[in-house]
Amino acid sequence: MKQRGGFALGLVVGLLVGLVLALGVALYITKAPVPFIDKVPQRTVEQDKAEAVRNRDWDPNAALGGVAAQRAASAAKAVPAASAAPAVAASAPPAAAQPAARDPAAILAGQGPATAARTATSPASATAAAVEPFVFFVQAGAFTRADEAEQQKARLAMGGWTARLSEREQAGRTVWRVRIGPFGTRAEADEQQQKLADAGIEAQIVRVEKP
Repeated sequence: MKQRGGFALGLVVGLLVGLVLALGVALYITKAPVPFIDKVPQRTVEQDKAEAVRNRDWDPNAALGGVAAQRAASAAKAVPAASAAPAVAASAPPAAAQPAARDPAAILAGQGPATAARTATSPASATAAAVEPFVFFVQAGAFTRADEAEQQKARLAMGGWTARLSEREQAGRTVWRVRIGPFGTRAEADEQQQKLADAGIEAQIVRVEKP
């Protein structure tokens, strides 16, 4: 009986001692610094608030920047300019309201602005002024014999000029004329006459009224 009582007492004492040791170890662990944890700096409330603001304003495309950001800024600036263009165009006076410049030649000729404008813009009047009422021939000789006229024509052909013969009654006699042309302007006829003179062929300019 004494052995059983001593064993039970020892068991209870051992349990109590174990509990006391476990409690002491637990208290020691809670008060002692924990490795690797206390080495990390502790964050304050202000730091947490600043971090929250940064996370709220964070732009995931900010790192791309460069050309893409510049293009976006340019497009944003171009929109107001494009929208303002219609207003500028609407405020501009029509071109028709501006007075037309007067032609100095028309002023010297005594024409008013309206008359000068009609003259300058009328195709029919410009064409009529440019048309010569005459045509011009370069006559390389007139002969009383047809064979002499043919020889002159052949001489011209050898020089590269195409001439034609025309007959005419003059003082009761038939005359064969050797002519090159017609030319629309006197300047063209003068140029041809000079070419014949350079080749040693005498010629004269004949003006004929158009039919």
